[in-house]
Amino acid sequence: MSQTPQRNFRSTCSALRFRKAARRVTQIYDHELEPFGLTITQYGILGHLFHFGGINVGALARKLVMDPTTLTRNLRPLERQGYVTLTPDNDDRRGRKLDLTEAGRARYKAARPGWQAAQDRIAATLGPENGAILADIIDGMIENLRD
Repeated sequence: MSQTPQRNFRSTCSALRFRKAARRVTQIYDHELEPFGLTITQYGILGHLFHFGGINVGALARKLVMDPTTLTRNLRPLERQGYVTLTPDNDDRRGRKLDLTEAGRARYKAARPGWQAAQDRIAATLGPENGAILADIIDGMIENLRD
């Protein structure tokens, strides 16, 4: 006996909701950043390096709430394109420090209008009050759900 899917099914799973929202938001940012040859993940990495140049891989992974292995995998294309350099970390011989190159700095700045277009679309959808509330809630979750 087969079951007919319930058309009004609404999952109570928080993970499912957050993952679906994250995928939709990622699609919007990726679409706007595509003309600049970047994904939102790459743009975020460049942005963090713009502000935290000289940071080691582990520290950047923590700031991005990302596994270091995943971060390293995402850094490879940025290195190949000449946007990021990895150098030995003098404070930790096992670690590597990350910096933006001039090309990386220029790419980050050039892609800013694409990022802003995505920001504006999300902000218009949420509205100013909901956007601020959602940002506070998400920031609190990130902090409170830390390992």
